[in-house]
Amino acid sequence: MPFERYTVPVSGRSDAAIDDELTRLWAELAAEYDLREVAHRFGECDFTFLSVLDSYALLDRISPEEFLKDEQMPYWAEIWPAAVTLSRQIMERGELAGKSVLELGAGVGMASIAAAKSGARVLCTDYSTEALRFVAWNAMRNRTPLDTARLDWRLVKGSEKFDAVIAADVLYERVNLLPIVTAIDALLAPGGAAYIADPRRRLAEQFLELVHENGFEIAETRMFDAEGDQTVAVTIYKLQRVTA
Repeated sequence: MPFERYTVPVSGRSDAAIDDELTRLWAELAAEYDLREVAHRFGECDFTFLSVLDSYALLDRISPEEFLKDEQMPYWAEIWPAAVTLSRQIMERGELAGKSVLELGAGVGMASIAAAKSGARVLCTDYSTEALRFVAWNAMRNRTPLDTARLDWRLVKGSEKFDAVIAADVLYERVNLLPIVTAIDALLAPGGAAYIADPRRRLAEQFLELVHENGFEIAETRMFDAEGDQTVAVTIYKLQRVTA
């Protein structure tokens, strides 16, 4: 069963038509959220991204019943340093160009947009449908075509495979580790690679143990990125199936 995709309306549209859609969507989002717009430069390209000004303010919107159902927190609403680092590497190395790519837990879509801008065919996924509205705005704002889909990484179904799976800062709860490994295994095409960016959380060690137990080999790239007046350490793990 294929993913239920939404194609962000960029390709084949005039700048004026895209700007009209951006204005409409901005008005919808601004009526519901306090917004923050930030600029980044990856490789030789300038980007602008929209997110929520204060993700903690969204906690009041989660009812006890909703939290008990699946313990979902509004992490999607913020741009995390690992996403910035992953996006920069994607643009600078260009190794995803021409490949099919799926992002897990994309949030507002920064890494997906970088991958698409570098020439990849991207399916940007998140559990939150609210996140995907921000992805649509960001993709249109950066004139970057991609598809979006809602995906619960605990329940990956279907037979569609991708040359690469990417994710940034998703190793924040122990309960997620095995589902993420299982999702990567289900989504990755033969010969493909997953790129997981993490700000060196302790849980990453347990994740790597699970990855190894499930037949993957691991290569690490350690990087440092500026976040305001601080330097953030991020490791990007490249996972590939062990071949006989």
